[in-house]
Amino acid sequence: MSNYNILLADDELSLRFLLTETLADEGYSITEAEDGKEALNYIKSNKYDLIILDYMMPEMTGVEVCEWLRNHDNPNQLSPVILLTAKALEKDRDRARTAGVSTYIVKPFSPLQLVDTVQQLIES
Repeated sequence: MSNYNILLADDELSLRFLLTETLADEGYSITEAEDGKEALNYIKSNKYDLIILDYMMPEMTGVEVCEWLRNHDNPNQLSPVILLTAKALEKDRDRARTAGVSTYIVKPFSPLQLVDTVQQLIES
């Protein structure tokens, strides 16, 4: 497998660790961010094949990061975005779609489900 670069932004350390280990085992190179502002700083200066954002994070939500990503000139403007969230209401899904999120995964989820989704998005 090629070494694809993924940005993973989630404020929950244990989930970030689990997902980083799972994705790294599949051959992906992971950059971790602990909040939306840190994620945005990485997005502005690095190119990623895929971006994974938690919906609810300090500083900026995943949706706010995605809105910025899609509406400003940056190296990741067209990169696929997965939004991880415990918010399962239709209005939350609509807001995510409007922001430009590629795929929406509701917590709790299986790390293997995430790996499958990552592979599908990177290969398409």
